[in-house]
Amino acid sequence: MSTSQEIPQTIPVQIVNAFVKNGTGGNPAGVVLDADHYSDAQKLLIAQKVGLSETAFVSKSESCGIKLDFFTPTKRIAHCGHATIATFSYLAALQRFGDGETSKETVDGPRKIILDHGMAYMEQLAPTYTPANSWVDQGVTLDDVLNPLSITSNDLDDRARPVLVNTGNNFIVIAVKDQATLANITPDQDAINTISEKLDLIGYYIFTTETDETAIDATTRMFAPRYGITEEAATGMAAGPLACVLHDLLGIKKDTFLIAQGAFMTEPSPSEIRVTLELKDGRITGLLAGGKGKVMKSLEINI
Repeated sequence: MSTSQEIPQTIPVQIVNAFVKNGTGGNPAGVVLDADHYSDAQKLLIAQKVGLSETAFVSKSESCGIKLDFFTPTKRIAHCGHATIATFSYLAALQRFGDGETSKETVDGPRKIILDHGMAYMEQLAPTYTPANSWVDQGVTLDDVLNPLSITSNDLDDRARPVLVNTGNNFIVIAVKDQATLANITPDQDAINTISEKLDLIGYYIFTTETDETAIDATTRMFAPRYGITEEAATGMAAGPLACVLHDLLGIKKDTFLIAQGAFMTEPSPSEIRVTLELKDGRITGLLAGGKGKVMKSLEINI
């Protein structure tokens, strides 16, 4: 009998919804604690069995508050906004962290995290903008970007043209004129994937400033088929670029924005993301995007 046969393991996984609104909705992520001894292959297998867009694995760090590894069902990714918020919200509820500043170690370097009365915020970088007339260098036109959404230039908000924004990851941010246009978008996922490959995008973030709530600055939809996400309920890494567009391109000169997402999904999951801009002489030098997380259920995964 072989003595090298591996003993099956049972892995506890928390399903935590990030960016919940009034305790409901939000974007679910798997969270696995005390993951130091799992290999990358095991983490990928766990993420596949969890079956969500991202699962976060928490390990000890010598340089930051914790080390975080993120896996989709198909691969490792450097960062995940909603899984970060989910993880730190859960750790705060367990009293592993109190209010104040901490950090996460990732394969792409450290990032600052702020915890404040049930809210978790993650650091993003100052924005860079690449307008549509520069996309031609990668063989992409504005019409190429709009066609997969079945919209034209007539459907856009005249105050801001579509732009590629990077605060750590690339997103195309597109302003449409009203909620009806946003709701009626029927995305061609294959075509969006092709554009995303050419421009190295996480995905498309489409928004309107027409909202049903005065406290909400914009409501949005997010498509990221390149990462296996047909539509996402809340995207912290995209809400940051959007807040920069609202400030710099639409001229809404304030430092805090409240972004809604998820209401127009086939199965609505209303979410709320708060973005605070760091400003110096009116220029964005960095930002924090965050929200609340809530444990929805516990799983046990066998590997």
